[in-house]
Amino acid sequence: MNICIIGGSGFIGTYLMELLSKNNIVYNLDKAADSNNINHIKVDVTNHAALVAAFPEAIDIVILLAAEHKDNVSPNSLYYDVNVEGTRNVLRVMDEKRVSKILFTSSVAVYGLNKVNPNEESPTNPFNDYGKSKLMAEEVLRSWYKSDANNTLIIIRPTVVFGPGNKGNVYNLLTQIVRGKFIMIGNGNNIKSMAYVENIVSFIITCISSLNNGYYLFNYADKPDISTRQLVQKVEELMDKQIIPIKVPYWIGYAGGVFLDIIGKISGKKFSISAVRIKKFCATTQFSSITANTLNFNPSFTLFDGLSKTVSSIQSELNN
Repeated sequence: MNICIIGGSGFIGTYLMELLSKNNIVYNLDKAADSNNINHIKVDVTNHAALVAAFPEAIDIVILLAAEHKDNVSPNSLYYDVNVEGTRNVLRVMDEKRVSKILFTSSVAVYGLNKVNPNEESPTNPFNDYGKSKLMAEEVLRSWYKSDANNTLIIIRPTVVFGPGNKGNVYNLLTQIVRGKFIMIGNGNNIKSMAYVENIVSFIITCISSLNNGYYLFNYADKPDISTRQLVQKVEELMDKQIIPIKVPYWIGYAGGVFLDIIGKISGKKFSISAVRIKKFCATTQFSSITANTLNFNPSFTLFDGLSKTVSSIQSELNN
């Protein structure tokens, strides 16, 4: 296939580009200046004219990964400029170039926090601008899908994705545990769904290669779900040493996050701890992935394989 990945220089995109390029012609449209892929084109999804000029000819499918997703994006309007208006721009270009198939990576953030194992039919109730903008982008995509019987739309809502090379929240958490400087905020009994990067990439490839025309919506998570306490215990096993974390009640941790948010606004500094991150860390974020199982997809790695590879990469990084 001729595949156009938009946002292929990011964490998931880098893994996806490597695998897809083995058997397909793959183009990467990304605002990042550097890429190891020869078909990289620098472009921002918020610039429609530039996107039209950069878009390759004869594309079979678009994979839209580009998003503003960090917790401390400022101003908040960037979430909507990139995640919503950027999606509209991509769809406009697809219509102009007569491309009728798109796979979009959304997020389980559309469900909100502390829900009871929601599936794809569960109500959505995003609690932050990232989740709200992703849900709005989904609605834009669904309207586009309904506008033409030839259109195909695949939406995947991954839970938090981790793996070697990622510098996100899970990386920070695992790094703190490996260093023995981990602070347990709350009781640690909150359940987390997680997704290892090589598995979600394989699932994306399965979707684009096996699904016929139509509309598809999937949650994605690697099972089993584990609690924060169990995650710490697993890292202990991998490191073969016991970790005794500092324990802080939730209300103290959250108050500390609010305080740092205020200091950040006054000083212009960005801190690794914030009220939103404390709230997410202590929340139950457990999601059903039963619908994904209907594709008979078998991930190559267990969740614990992924944790082992990630912890090993962190240890190597810290030792160098």
